[in-house]
Amino acid sequence: MSVLVVQIPPRKRLGTHAQAEPSSAGEGGSNGVPAEWLWVKTENGLNVHQQGHDAPAQMPPSEAVVAVLSELDVSWHSLVLPKAPAAKLKAALLGMLEEQLLSDTDSVHVSTSPDAQPGERCWVAVVDKPWLAQVLTAFERQGVIVDRVVPSVVPGERPHGHFFDAAPQGGDPEPALAMADANGIVCVPLSGSLARALLPPAAAQSARWSSPPAVAAVVERWLGSPVTLRNQGDQLLHAAASTWNLRQFDLTPRLRGSMAMRDAWRRFMRPNWKPVRWGFAAVLAVQLLALNLWAFSHRQEVQDKQRAQSALLTDAYPHVKLVRNAPLQMERETDLLRAAAGKPGSGDLETLMAAVSSAWPDAQGPMQNLRFQTGQLSLSAAGWSTADIRQFSERLQPAGWTVNAQGGRVVVTRKAP
Repeated sequence: MSVLVVQIPPRKRLGTHAQAEPSSAGEGGSNGVPAEWLWVKTENGLNVHQQGHDAPAQMPPSEAVVAVLSELDVSWHSLVLPKAPAAKLKAALLGMLEEQLLSDTDSVHVSTSPDAQPGERCWVAVVDKPWLAQVLTAFERQGVIVDRVVPSVVPGERPHGHFFDAAPQGGDPEPALAMADANGIVCVPLSGSLARALLPPAAAQSARWSSPPAVAAVVERWLGSPVTLRNQGDQLLHAAASTWNLRQFDLTPRLRGSMAMRDAWRRFMRPNWKPVRWGFAAVLAVQLLALNLWAFSHRQEVQDKQRAQSALLTDAYPHVKLVRNAPLQMERETDLLRAAAGKPGSGDLETLMAAVSSAWPDAQGPMQNLRFQTGQLSLSAAGWSTADIRQFSERLQPAGWTVNAQGGRVVVTRKAP
């Protein structure tokens, strides 16, 4: 499964070096969103196969998109998850955290740990909500839906620390430490004595340490021991491998049907699907060719029958020179011959009277009056019961006649062929 992992730079804060200070969600500042983002793509979740720095629309297609937040943009709080309905859980969490946050609860977004259970202690991640919503919107406007948002570092039972460069872009390196353990996460710069005071000697020996190559030499001198080198791409993959997802509550992705269609189309357009696309196009072309051949054959068959009808008409009636509607002209010529021979046709009065007399209701006497038009006979049905009309109709239907009762009359006509 291909995964596109995007690094979300730290949000802008007041002050020239504010980015290197410990952060807590909800601080004020200018929430700028960059136009281009650092990204890596992996096919197996272990190795970086592609990387770059582009706008979302220029990023390569993938089956999933994961955004990684900076160590400075997430604050962590441990509490007992309230037993509240899903619709009210967010409000309950914000109520419990209200006195611990630096800003109004409306401006922060909360997310619970993946294994959180009601009534048990869990970790709650807090980020600046307007800024995160602005970041997600910037991706969606360019047709990229972020499936998951994950923190760069998460709390854990085993102490582990990751050193990173907290300097503003283009500035001199300013190593900082994100230290995570069972008590939470703290981010502090290495300059000064605070980081040394927060790092017990026992933790320094038992913890796992990682650092980007750019600040590794400074970090190892400060720590007094070697660290695992982890470049930015590897750190992004490490963060994306966690089970956390900060897209919860009102930031949950919507339009999942559209997302599924988009992802399916993007997978279908991948290079390794090229044989399938060619096969699909070939099948479609064969189907269109077969449909056109069938239509041509059907059209030829219809034309052959029309020519046969025209030939039958001109053979039976040699005086007919122009054929426009062979069946209709055949019927008219036949009617003329029958009339000349003195034989009644299917729409003549004699034929209609014979049919009516053969089906006359048993309970009715002679007919009172009638009206005749070619192919139609209207009879007075005064005094006829529903049973009489039904009996009359049932007797005529097998012979191809229809009976309509309306306005005290019964109309008999020949069924249309």
